Amino acid sequence: MITLVHFQTCLSEFAEKFDKLASKYDHTIQHSSELEAVINDYSRFVTDQENKAAWEQLEQSELEELDSLVGELRNKSALCVAIMEKYRALKLENGDVQIADYFKNIEECIDKEFGSFHVTSESSVLLVGSGSFPMTPLLIAKRTGAKVVGIDIDEESITLGQKVVETLGAGLKIRLESTLLEDLDYTREATHIIFSSTVAPKYELLDQLHALTNAQVVVAMRYGDQIKSLFNYPMREADSSKWKLVDQILRPDDVFDIALYQKA
Repeated sequence: MITLVHFQTCLSEFAEKFDKLASKYDHTIQHSSELEAVINDYSRFVTDQENKAAWEQLEQSELEELDSLVGELRNKSALCVAIMEKYRALKLENGDVQIADYFKNIEECIDKEFGSFHVTSESSVLLVGSGSFPMTPLLIAKRTGAKVVGIDIDEESITLGQKVVETLGAGLKIRLESTLLEDLDYTREATHIIFSSTVAPKYELLDQLHALTNAQVVVAMRYGDQIKSLFNYPMREADSSKWKLVDQILRPDDVFDIALYQKA
């Protein structure tokens, strides 16, 4: 069985690599292959069934010893995923359309989401945390014809994302904005809202959304519990006076799970 010491060693090594590679980002693609390799390794580590079994066998008291390191890794891996999306967008500008293993996994995840979200051509979809390579808006708009708006607080991500949409989504109903939820008129129009797994304060934003959205809205939270929480911010209990959990989609082989909410 994998021991706590071995787990801690692995996680510390990943944290060190994330730190090093995040500091190397210089708005070029110079270090992209190094980061892609680490993200792919980390994704495989989180979805490995042996690691999952070992995580579940560790005592709760032992896992609590890792709390600080786990929290650090969530933040660092989220930052590095955002940087890797920037690398992918910059590569697309240069005509490189190769897809890293991590992105292939994410795109497969998005494919599986459609049956649960019931998005149609009449839907209005909002993605919170759209990133520099807005895969979800592109796939939803292409498959369904729905109107999709993506928001992100990182202005560089929006600038790069807009170029990606111009290249891969010409003619699709996609708009990307660097804005806050409360400043977006579209929020009340949205029929479906999707939170990226790397958005840290998603449940604070969910509370905020209650007053900003229509009565029929469906909110999808991408999250990661247990070993997946190493790579994604975990699920927490929503305010039951505002939101009810209507479905959970648990996918053992994917890097995140999904919780669907509607207004209570």
